[in-house]
Amino acid sequence: MGKVIDVQELDKFFKDEMQIMIGGFLDCGTAETVLSYINNLNLHSLTIIVNDAGYNYKSKGKFLATADINKITTSHIGTNPDVGAKMNSGEIEIELIPQGTLVEQIRAHGAGLGGVLTPTGIGTKAEEGKKIIEIEGEKNILATPIGADVAIIKAWKADKSGNLIYRYSAKNFNPIMAMAADTVIAEAENIVENGELDNNNIMTSNIFVDYLVESNANN
Repeated sequence: MGKVIDVQELDKFFKDEMQIMIGGFLDCGTAETVLSYINNLNLHSLTIIVNDAGYNYKSKGKFLATADINKITTSHIGTNPDVGAKMNSGEIEIELIPQGTLVEQIRAHGAGLGGVLTPTGIGTKAEEGKKIIEIEGEKNILATPIGADVAIIKAWKADKSGNLIYRYSAKNFNPIMAMAADTVIAEAENIVENGELDNNNIMTSNIFVDYLVESNANN
């Protein structure tokens, strides 16, 4: 079975109560075609892991503002007033994690680590409920691994076997999330034949990618 699929085949990979990772920083490096499609699947009780909440009128921000979500684990929601309103009303639980810690927790899951130690957040609400480990007199929070059922990531170019290349800052969370989910769906602006990519430029190996969807320029 090939990895390249039509966006309308995504239905079978999503269900209620899933944990879903979404790559990208604001709109940069976000899989808009995939998110636009799954936003219409009427999924319920989702848990989302994402760097930020985006903008409420487009892309992942629109998805986060309109989907039936129980919890969002993220580093920032300030650009999305709809998500902020749902947090304030108690409709969505928001777990705020410092950005560097969040990406390290995701990386830890992909690398099979038991967690990472960080002094970031000591003395703040970020340490509440966390295990504190002292090393050479300095307190550190034990930040445990974060994984997901599905990761939705975005690449600039891919070959049909699933090797990915990102462009400029669109790389951000995408390669880390590709290592931390049971199923990885990559959206690519360009999908080429196997062998057409320069091996030296490949940033995510095909072993981490399960399915490929081509971007729709209209999304």
